[in-house]
Amino acid sequence: MKWTAFTMDLSKIRKTAQNVRVMSKNLMILSLSTLLFFLFLGLAGYAQTYLKNSPLSSMKGLAAQVSNDFFIDMIGLEIPQLNRERESTFSGENVFGFLFRLVTDINPKDPKTLLAREVPGLGNASATPIRGTGTGAPPQDYGPPPADDKPGSQGENPAVQPPEESPSPAPSPQPSSQPPQEKPTTGDKKVVLIYHTHYEESWVPELGIEEADKAYDEKLNITLVGKRLAEKLEEKGVGAVDYSPEYKKTQADYSWYKSYKYSRNTVKEAFAAHPEINFVFDIHRDSLPREKTTARIDGVDYAQVYFIIGQKNPDWEKNEQFAARIHDKLEQKMPGLSRGIWGKSAHQGDAEYNQSLTPNSVLIEIGGPFNTLEESYRTADILADVISEIYWDAEKVDAPAGASNG
Repeated sequence: MKWTAFTMDLSKIRKTAQNVRVMSKNLMILSLSTLLFFLFLGLAGYAQTYLKNSPLSSMKGLAAQVSNDFFIDMIGLEIPQLNRERESTFSGENVFGFLFRLVTDINPKDPKTLLAREVPGLGNASATPIRGTGTGAPPQDYGPPPADDKPGSQGENPAVQPPEESPSPAPSPQPSSQPPQEKPTTGDKKVVLIYHTHYEESWVPELGIEEADKAYDEKLNITLVGKRLAEKLEEKGVGAVDYSPEYKKTQADYSWYKSYKYSRNTVKEAFAAHPEINFVFDIHRDSLPREKTTARIDGVDYAQVYFIIGQKNPDWEKNEQFAARIHDKLEQKMPGLSRGIWGKSAHQGDAEYNQSLTPNSVLIEIGGPFNTLEESYRTADILADVISEIYWDAEKVDAPAGASNG
């Protein structure tokens, strides 16, 4: 019987294995170096873009820029009792998503951001929290409303009428021994301008539809909230004018992407007609789902508020200070109603929001497409209280000694 000889060249196998190890090590070092390089570039860009311009440079400022959930999860790393039964801020998915977005400016959960820099119209302004971010979800816009299928209202249920105004509480009777105090008033002066760049923004429940991206209407829309705010300011003696041009009808070459160009002219026209205007508010509604735009306070639902600052305005810090006065007073009066102040800067798009025309100008988003008009009215009433208080406080500071309002 013959035996077949089998020989093995162990030296060649060892050399091959060694080469594989060396290649793997070099590949790992190269990959890690590349990751660190791009991470460094991302952090440097973040520092240059945001930290340099941010008015909040202290730890107090950092606390204002992050959400409550982030803080609770951060503290929960040391205090197990604070851990909650939900996805942690520091989960692998969230951390990877944050790093990926920081380095590439692409949101893995929003494929639109992959094309945003290349396709005109998709480069919407990116939102950065400035203070009091609430749940931390950035404001969103769906973009232009759908094209009209036929003239008239865009809603599927145009017969729906706005709800009646909620009755105001009766004033408490004053003792007969004290004469009623004279109510301050601006007289015929219109010191507050309210306008609407995206004037057709409406609400799913009011139109009887299901798709939020179709919540636009020619009659039942955000201009009703602006009118409500103006009426309540007038009741408090603060003269307000509400400008709500229908740009689709007034602009021959109408394009949704030119909305802020149209509304900029509206603001200038209002300044010319009412040179005493001091406060300017562009009223919108956001595009987030209901749970992100609704606050239940004392058992009553309110449409929450976002304050948006256009950071393409070179003096945006002044506008942010104005918005902060309103936000802070809202937090004192009804904690949770404001979702904070967000700064927007865009690679394409507006991100200035006509705010360079005056430092006392801010874009306010009230609720979202799944809120109701009544919930938005409630918020407008609170905003009127706060804005009137801020106005009269400023008047007291600016008034000469011995002068009285009237």
